[in-house]
Amino acid sequence: MIAPGFTVSAFILLLHVSFVANYPSGKVTKSCGGMIPEHGHTPQSHPAHNISVSQKTFRPGDRIKVTLSGPPFKGFLLEARDAENLSGPPVGSFTLIDSHVSQLLTCEDVQGSAVSHRSPSKKTEIKVFWDAPSGAPNHITFLATVVEKYKIYWVKIPGPVISQPNVPPFTTPEATIAPMPTVPSVSHLTRSFNASDCGNKKFCIRSPLNCDPEKERACVFLSFTRDDQSVMVEMSGPSKGYLSVAFSHDRWMGDDDAYVCILEDQIVHIQPSHLTGRSHPIMDFGDPLEDMAWRLVDGVMQCSFRRNITLPGVKNRFDLNASYYIFVADGAAVDGRIHKHSQQPLITYEKYNVTGDPKNIGGSHSLLLLKVHGALMFVAWMTTVSVGVLIARFFKPVWSKALFGDAAWFQVHRTLMLTTSALTFIAFLLPFIYRGGWNWHAGYHPYLGFIVMVLAVLQLLLAAFRPPLHDPRRQMFNWTHWSMGTAARIIAVAAMFLGMDLPGLNLPGPWKTYAMIGFVAWHVGTEIILEIHAYRLSRKVEILDDDRIQILQSFTAAEAEGYVFKKVVLAIYVCGNLTFLTMFLSAINRL
Repeated sequence: MIAPGFTVSAFILLLHVSFVANYPSGKVTKSCGGMIPEHGHTPQSHPAHNISVSQKTFRPGDRIKVTLSGPPFKGFLLEARDAENLSGPPVGSFTLIDSHVSQLLTCEDVQGSAVSHRSPSKKTEIKVFWDAPSGAPNHITFLATVVEKYKIYWVKIPGPVISQPNVPPFTTPEATIAPMPTVPSVSHLTRSFNASDCGNKKFCIRSPLNCDPEKERACVFLSFTRDDQSVMVEMSGPSKGYLSVAFSHDRWMGDDDAYVCILEDQIVHIQPSHLTGRSHPIMDFGDPLEDMAWRLVDGVMQCSFRRNITLPGVKNRFDLNASYYIFVADGAAVDGRIHKHSQQPLITYEKYNVTGDPKNIGGSHSLLLLKVHGALMFVAWMTTVSVGVLIARFFKPVWSKALFGDAAWFQVHRTLMLTTSALTFIAFLLPFIYRGGWNWHAGYHPYLGFIVMVLAVLQLLLAAFRPPLHDPRRQMFNWTHWSMGTAARIIAVAAMFLGMDLPGLNLPGPWKTYAMIGFVAWHVGTEIILEIHAYRLSRKVEILDDDRIQILQSFTAAEAEGYVFKKVVLAIYVCGNLTFLTMFLSAINRL
């Protein structure tokens, strides 16, 4: 994130919904019953693939070869059903012939009762054995759902009917493709949405607050207008593939009511969906939405739809007369296939009832805890530790006078380092408070942060047992102290680089990367200047070995001149350092 990743409500619309793309491994058990891919597209009506069997009659215990063949396809689901009750459970079990291309599934608690693809690689033929169970129905047919690609698939392709001997002939018509819900008509918007009624007639969510979707391309706009027992939803924003809105009971992904506008072939499809846990959203069929419309202009997607406030009997749809957290997300889509968004969704600060009194509110792409986490880490590892290191390295002779019992440079150095450790400790705890534990989805960032925290604690313990100045162990202490401190600073910078791109604190780029590189160059450059100056200053002392008499060049004036130079460099460095820090803190505040 800078806090670990999913983030704040984690409505991480991974929205990557496909029978094959969502389940490249073929684990499509949840589709066993209806055999319908959750793609949100209408299946093809004329099957292009064929199912054949090695024999037309069977007895319990027989093994029959079943072949699914046709044009190249990526995914499939094959089941045997009672030919007189196609809506019933799968019958019998399968045995694989080639386990490299197919795998067994457990449907209705019967192991091996269905077969699916093992990978999304293209295939033209699948062969398996079907084992007839005892107590099998008189007539069996095989059904297959075949996916050629995300938006092209066939549902319940019927195969031949096989029958037991000496049973009444099969008279029920063979299986046909299951009827799919009709797709509601969608119109084209002729003009942009209007924000003039926000707070008066419309409940609006905007980012930046009070932006105008008619005039500002970067404006993220969501409005709800109540009309008797229905509500009109308008959504607008820059998007490379989709816009989505979701209603949630909390700030975490799962059990949410979502609506997605997906760009495909220059057409926007508007689809209801729902989220179950931290997983891909599931597109819902049916037509709870009306008056759907959309437009695309200069990279800005706008879509609108109407739905009833309450939808009794419609699964996964929330009643909109209650309060929810509201999420708005966008991201890329390829061939109608939705990918994870690149930044944290826009999330309202609290729960709202969108059908209540009209309001004009904003939201945030990052939770306050994550903002504070990032801000404290930036302050600690860009400012206090950097200045503290320069003080200890170059300012011992400049501020050597005693201050509260110790040299002034040491007091300043110690105060800055204690501040760094305190800020790091507080910032380190915040992601754990937010997530309730360790985040396993944030890459290397939390691991690097953990190492930095450990090194910061070890530095404090090491400093507490610092040997006296002339103790033989002092040199070992100095090298250990320097090595651990340098390692902590390098790892902290790496952690900040990674944290800036995590969804929980995804600072706008690419300036953030250049700014961080600029800060590193600024600090390294300052150290190089002070090192060169210290070397040149030491050359002012000329030691001549003549009759064992050391003759020192007049050093007082040079020393004073050198101290002034160091103070000027430090002042310039601090100003530049604070400039970099202000840039990052301002960016965090705008999230």
